[in-house]
Parts: sequence; structure tokens; C-alpha cells
Amino acid sequence: MIGFRQLAASVLVSVATAGSPVVAQVLDQGTVALPRSVILTLESDRMFEESDYGIRIASEIEAEGIELAAENRKIEAELIAEESKLTDLRATTDPAEFSKLAEAFDEKVQNLRQQQNAKARALGAKSEETRQTFLQVAQPVLLQIMEQANAAIIVERRSTIISLDAVDITDVAIDRINETLGDGSDIPDKPAE
Repeated sequence: MIGFRQLAASVLVSVATAGSPVVAQVLDQGTVALPRSVILTLESDRMFEESDYGIRIASEIEAEGIELAAENRKIEAELIAEESKLTDLRATTDPAEFSKLAEAFDEKVQNLRQQQNAKARALGAKSEETRQTFLQVAQPVLLQIMEQANAAIIVERRSTIISLDAVDITDVAIDRINETLGDGSDIPDKPAE
């Protein structure tokens, strides 16, 4: 008895290859093959991460993360020194006055923590925004690949149960995106509305 997954996989493969067998075309460069299939698959995360554009963005985000971490360490060292001074003042300061100083210090710490957390969230949001921009600017390249392969759809590879490697266009997409967009340094990092 055939299980549901096996049946679904065989139907998907049959539909993908019906009337048009999966045929690989060698591109002008002779290195990357373009399949001819109604359904193509793509690893979008790998497409982003291995493209020149994605590599540039990852490098920039990493550099900003390192800078933020260094800033956090500097702030932490300053706060430790300030706390130490405050602790030393405790023995010689009026309790009411010391309480005000301690409260002001605590408020300063909370404000700095909120500011640094906001910077970390903004860095995470920038990462997501640049991915969205990348997908928008890569779309014409993907549409061109679809047309050349006579495909009707590109499916995220990790969302499929089973597929033939021959219908995966990730490598083709990376090559074409690198040719078309380069590292994307001339493209704004925010997606168009």
C-alpha cells in the first residue's frame, strides 16, 4: 500500500515532468545548467547567503554587531566603575542623599539597557529589511529563469516533501543575481513600499 507522502511525491514529480521532461540546458558559461520543467525549486536562504549581495550584507551586519558589542562592553565597564565609586560614597554620604544617587544610577542603567536593546532590535530589523529588498530586486531574475525553463512556479525547496535535484535552480539564480546585481551596494537597503 502506497502511503500518502509517497503518493503525493509521485504526483508532484509526474506533474512537474508531464509533457515536458526535465531537461538540463547548459548556459553560455557552460557551468550551470538550467532545467526545463513546469515546477522549479529554490533554496531562498542559500540564494541570499551565497550571493555577492547577501555576503556583503552579512559582512556589514556582522561589523555592526561587533561594533555594538564593543559599545556594550565599554558602557558596562563605565557602569562598573561608576557603581564602584557609588559604593565607596555610601559610607560617607547621608542616607537620603545616597538613596537619590543610587536611584539616579539605577535609572541611568535602565535607560542605557533600553537604548542598547533598541539598537540590537534595529540591527535585526535591518537584516530582515535587506533580505526583503534582496527578494524584491531578485524577482526579475527569477522570472527570467522561469520563462527560460518554461516553468509555471518556483517552490521553496525546504517546503517540498521530495523533488529531483535537476529542478533546483538555486545555483543558476545565484550566478544570475551576481551577474545582474553584483553585491547590491548601489541598491537601497529598504524594500520599496
